[in-house]
Formats: sequence, C-alpha cells, structure tokens
Amino acid sequence: MTENINPGIIPTQSAPLPSAASALIGDPSKFGRVGEDGTVFVITPEGEKAVGSYPGKTAEEALSYFVRKFEAIASEVALTAARITSGAMVPSDAYDAVKKLRQQVRELNGVGDLAALALSVEQIEPLIEGHREAYEAKKATETAAKAARLEQILIEKEKIVVEAESLALSENWKVTGDRLKTLLDEWKSAPRLDKTTDGDLWKRFSASRNKFDKRRRTHFANLEATTSKVSEEKKAIVAQAQELATSTDWVATARRFKALMDQWKAAGRGKPSDDAKLWSKFKTAQDTFFTAKGADLEKREVSMVANLEKRELLIVEIEAIIPFTDIKEAKNSLRELMRSWEKIGITQRDKRSSLDARVAKVEEAIKTAEAELWRKTDPAAKARAADVVKQLTDSIENYEKIAAKSLAAGNEKKAKEAKESADARRVWLLDAEKSLAEFS
Repeated sequence: MTENINPGIIPTQSAPLPSAASALIGDPSKFGRVGEDGTVFVITPEGEKAVGSYPGKTAEEALSYFVRKFEAIASEVALTAARITSGAMVPSDAYDAVKKLRQQVRELNGVGDLAALALSVEQIEPLIEGHREAYEAKKATETAAKAARLEQILIEKEKIVVEAESLALSENWKVTGDRLKTLLDEWKSAPRLDKTTDGDLWKRFSASRNKFDKRRRTHFANLEATTSKVSEEKKAIVAQAQELATSTDWVATARRFKALMDQWKAAGRGKPSDDAKLWSKFKTAQDTFFTAKGADLEKREVSMVANLEKRELLIVEIEAIIPFTDIKEAKNSLRELMRSWEKIGITQRDKRSSLDARVAKVEEAIKTAEAELWRKTDPAAKARAADVVKQLTDSIENYEKIAAKSLAAGNEKKAKEAKESADARRVWLLDAEKSLAEFS
C-alpha cells in the first residue's frame, strides 16, 4: 500500500534518536529511492516496495519524509526496549506494546532497514522476562516509597486532627477560628489517604470544628441577648440622667447621679458601639448638671461669706440675752432675734453648725429656767408637797402618843421603837418643809 502526501501536511523534524534507533536507520540511499514519477520505494531483501509519493517536492525531500516515518517507529522501538530494561513497564503492558509495534512495523510505509527494524521488535520480547526482576524491584521500591509517603500524610493529617480536637473547647474565639480555617486549608492541600482512613480522620476533624462553631455561635447568641439587655438598662439610666440634667436640687440630684453611675457599672458591658453612644449621652447629662451645680456653688460662696458675717454679728446679740431675770422678756427677745437669724441665707455648713450650737445653748438656758419656774409655781406639785408635810406631821404625833402610852405601861422597848420612828420622820419632815417652802 503506497501513500500520497498532501504537501500542506509536513511532519516536523523528530527529536534525536536513541543509539539503537540510529543503528537501525543507516544510509537512507541504501534502503530507498525515488522514481521518475515521484514515487518513493523502500528496498527490502524481498525487493522494492512503493511506499507513497510527495507531489510538489524534490526527490530528496520526498525520500526524507518517508525516512522520518521510519525513524519515528524506530525511536518507539528503542524507547520501549529502554523502558523494559529499566523496569519502568508492567510486563503485561510490555507484551501489549511489542504486539502493537509488530503491527506498526508490518504496516509501515517508511524508508529504512525494515528487516532490521522487525528483528529489533522481536528482540524486545525476551527482555521482558529478563527484566521482570528489575520491574518487581522498582515496583517494590515505589510501593515502599508510596507507603512511606502515605504514612507521612497520615501523621500530618493526624496532627491536624489532634490540634483541632485540642481547640474544640477554646474560648479564644477570633484566634481559634482563624487557626481552624488554616487547619482546614492544610487538610484540603494534603493528599488523600484511603477512603476509610481519610473518612475517619475527617469525621474527627469536622466534629471538632462543628463543636467549636456551635459553642461560638451559642456564645455570641448569648452575648447578643446579654448586650441587648444591658443596652436597654443603660438606655433607661440615660433617660433618667437626662431628666436630672436641669435639676437644681443639688444635693439630692448629686446623690441620684452617683446611684445612676453605680447602676451603670453594675449593668456590665454591652455592644461596644452602643455602649460608647449611650455613655456619651450619660456623660453629657451628668456634666450639664455638675457644671450648673458648680456655677451655682460659686455664686453661693459669695453669698455665704456675707451671710456668715451677718450670723456672727447676730450671735453676739443672742448670747447677750444671758443672764436674764425675766424669763418672758428673754423668750421674746430670743424669738425676735431668731426671726432675723432664719431670714439670713445659706452659710457654710461647718461654720453654721458651730453657730447653731451657740444658739442652742441660749435656747437651753431659757428652757431650763422655764422648767424651774413651772416647778415652783405648779399648784398640783405644791399640793403634793403640802400633803407630804401633813402626813409626816401626823405620823410624828401618832408615834409620840404610842411612845408615851408604851412608857406608861412599862413597855420600854415599844416606847423606844416608837420614839425612833418619830425621830426619823422629823428628819424627813425638815426636807419636805424645805421643798414646800420653795413654792411661791
């Protein structure tokens, strides 16, 4: 079978041939020629055989084309032999390759030593069994290398899984989350093991990631609920603070702001952005109140200095009431001075307290005098005192009669006892008469 070549399809120059292939080719002019009509013939021991033509090309170019076809098969023969010799081919594949090469050589339309090429193919098959040991050794080496590689992969994946398991209970959410992502990337880039081993390791790795993710979601869900509650509490605190911002009840409101601050701290932390906004509002309300309080205090300081001077002048007049002889007149004088005292505005608390203590002494002196006067003029008390005097006088007279009768009867002991009782009551009578004498 000859071959007619389309001039538009020109095979490219093949790569340099292995030495075995070069030996097969020899001198192309010995194995081929081009007829006058452009037909290319290959020369074999059995005679010439037309292999094709290459219209539009020179005889040299046409011959060269069919030589390259021979070279391609010769190279494949040499390469197959080399792979078998090195143990790179599975024996069964090698037999198939030889069978294929026989077919290609039989059907080859090329220029070269076809007989030598066919012989080279036949010389390959004996190499297969001869180099089976090399193939087995290479296969064993590759198997061992593969096993070692798989062992290393197993170690690396086991390491990934163990680290993931150690992170499952972590509460360092950001760092641990990033680390688990990195471990996942390492897992994906690592070669696969057998299906069972890979599946078991993946289950452990995935379970650890899911456990951490579930805990993280739960944490942030709870945190969201907590921060929402905190925000609501702080909004209520801010609302109260804003209502108090314009209060002029300085002392009570200042205490209330302190209580609100304690509530703020006790509420805990909310979402940072919300906390910052709410704190700004709370601080503004607080500053508004205390700025107004400070300004009012400065204003009052001026008044308090003047008020202190007024009180210091007035206390002298109040203390001048003592001593007194007319209680009523003293009370009236104190009443009038106290009206003036109460009309004086605020005074520094520490200095006011000492002045109030001096006023209290004057008030106490008048109250004591009133109590004493009442004691001396109380009719009921006078009647009781008179009754005591009468009872003691009657008791003395009675004991004296008993003593006289007992003595007359010769009962000296009873007479003595009655006399002693009468004498004791005379001492009591003296005190009772003095108390009665104090009443006016």
